[in-house]
Amino acid sequence: MEDLLIAGVFLAAFVGINIGGSSTGVAFGPAIGANAITQVGAGVLMSISAIIGGWTIGRNVVTTVGNDIVATPVFSLSAGFIVLACIGVTLLVANVLGIPTSTSMVAVGAMVGMGIGNAGVEWGVLVRIARWWVVAPVLAFGIAAAIGRWKYDEIAAFGGISEPTTSPVTLRWTAGRPELEIAEDASSSDIWSTVLLLVIACYMGFSAGASNVANAVAPLVGSGMVSLDAAILVAVGAISFGAFTIARRTMATVGSDLTALPMTAAVVVATIGATITTGLSYLGIPASLALSTVTAIIGLGWGRAQRGKSRVAPSPPATREETVRCEKTPSYAVHPSAVTLFQGSMVARVLAVWMIAPLAAGGAALAVTISLL
Repeated sequence: MEDLLIAGVFLAAFVGINIGGSSTGVAFGPAIGANAITQVGAGVLMSISAIIGGWTIGRNVVTTVGNDIVATPVFSLSAGFIVLACIGVTLLVANVLGIPTSTSMVAVGAMVGMGIGNAGVEWGVLVRIARWWVVAPVLAFGIAAAIGRWKYDEIAAFGGISEPTTSPVTLRWTAGRPELEIAEDASSSDIWSTVLLLVIACYMGFSAGASNVANAVAPLVGSGMVSLDAAILVAVGAISFGAFTIARRTMATVGSDLTALPMTAAVVVATIGATITTGLSYLGIPASLALSTVTAIIGLGWGRAQRGKSRVAPSPPATREETVRCEKTPSYAVHPSAVTLFQGSMVARVLAVWMIAPLAAGGAALAVTISLL
């Protein structure tokens, strides 16, 4: 039993390391792409943000996933080990195949599969979680679409968000201490935009910690062999390790969806995704930061496309005075292309996140559980 517990802790750490690698890419990909922060700096800020999120709000999700989805009497240490193994293998296969994966959904899928095998699923809790899984992306899409349709320009203008090709401010870590480098030609708008980008990245890191801690250690907590506080420490430690190691390779690729966006669009979708995920984590609902963020990207693109359609009607020729006035009007942000943001391939990715990975994890957990009965 002690050997199984040790193996379970190592497996939980393995899952946490993978979470740290992928979550750091999602949170700090735009900042890395803009040269606003080094990879070491991203690892430091991600670790701090994830620890705070996991220790404060994350325990609510751990309680739900570890204690509420499956009845306690059927949740043994061996059952927790099965769940962790299925989570880890599913994430590994998904990463190798390049399939976008929601870690939260994979974890719940594995828990449900094990619970079905033991006839111990709390269906009322599962329905509540599934309901929010539908509501969250729809809400993200709706908010982003409304902003893209009516408020995008106002947000860019009010926030003074600029679109520098390279960051005028870079946060570096030298000898364990942060150093801020500011370009001589940096404007106040450029500096503000970079600082805002880093703040949003930390917010996403906080949200990732709050939502993903449960995915690594909830099975151990559910088995009753590891206390909640100890499990959270294991999870945040593993996530931090992943932020400094695996994230070095995944930073650019995993965060590419946001990095390709203009600054204003990246801030909008990141804020929407992180806020929805943090709110659900506070309620104890395991939620996907990636899913909410991707649907926000789709919604923003759809809203911008609708805005463009509303301006198709012909207008009378402009007078010379109006032409001069328009030429002098400053542009506050580079508008995102509706074609770039609203793509069928991205919709397919969302469907994959919704269905393939959690079903695979659940099926694997069910098969292993039945074979061991």
